[in-house]
Amino acid sequence: MRIIRTITELRRWRQALSATARVVFVPTMGALHAGHGHLVQLARQAAGPDGCVLVSIFVNPKQFGPAEDFASYPRPFAEDARLLRQWRTDILFAPTAREMYPQDEAPADSPRDPAGYQDPLGDVLEGKIRPGHFHGVCVVVARLLAMVQPGMLILGQKDYQQQLILRRMIREMNFPVDVLTAPTIREPDGLAMSSRNRRLTPRERPAAAVVYRALCRAKDEILHGRREVKHLIEEMAGPIAAAGLEVQYALPCHADTLAEFAGVVNDRCVLLVAARLGATRLIDNVVVPQE
Repeated sequence: MRIIRTITELRRWRQALSATARVVFVPTMGALHAGHGHLVQLARQAAGPDGCVLVSIFVNPKQFGPAEDFASYPRPFAEDARLLRQWRTDILFAPTAREMYPQDEAPADSPRDPAGYQDPLGDVLEGKIRPGHFHGVCVVVARLLAMVQPGMLILGQKDYQQQLILRRMIREMNFPVDVLTAPTIREPDGLAMSSRNRRLTPRERPAAAVVYRALCRAKDEILHGRREVKHLIEEMAGPIAAAGLEVQYALPCHADTLAEFAGVVNDRCVLLVAARLGATRLIDNVVVPQE
């Protein structure tokens, strides 16, 4: 595995790559776990024997609010690099913030950097709790796509709203890249794998599994014909709050638009939960297909 830290070196590598070699890109903020390993495995399969798997590690300051955990976000780079080698990654791109953002405005050679890109989906749910978060995500992903020029981008379903917004940005800004959203990888008790899970204390960790249980319970209710929004919210929020978590939202939304259903769920639905457990914020989701 080759580690690249500068945009100049990345461009040289990209220019030297065969025109027929497919580049499959997995963007991350590091603190890698088995969920990331699954994304890299999918990337390896999609790239094929002659393609290239590129993983980025960059803790993006633009997607953290002033009161959020940018400074304390875990950065175990040596361990991450070891895992990526084990997962057969070809290129690790690990730039600094100064390398990614040398100036406030978009670089001249990144005309599609969405300095003014705003998606209405970025103002609801996670965007309402974390103002500006998704704009920061779009800025960094657009820059990375312009630099890496991949044929495919692989995202995870755990950050459901994020992958939906990125798909829309890629479509609207005409990036020539396919997008694959991979299913959420879970611990044996159902907890969605996340870099922030390492902050859970031994006492908190068992309680965290209630989020997925509540989502599954609500999904079962829908599949058995109980589609009243009020009932579904209670089925999710009730058990989570009873386990000692602070519920920030627990909602059934349209899977393609994130619009809240009025009265009853009558279309393809995603059940979304955000809750705080001690110092750790947990988000998760389950998609319910339309019958």
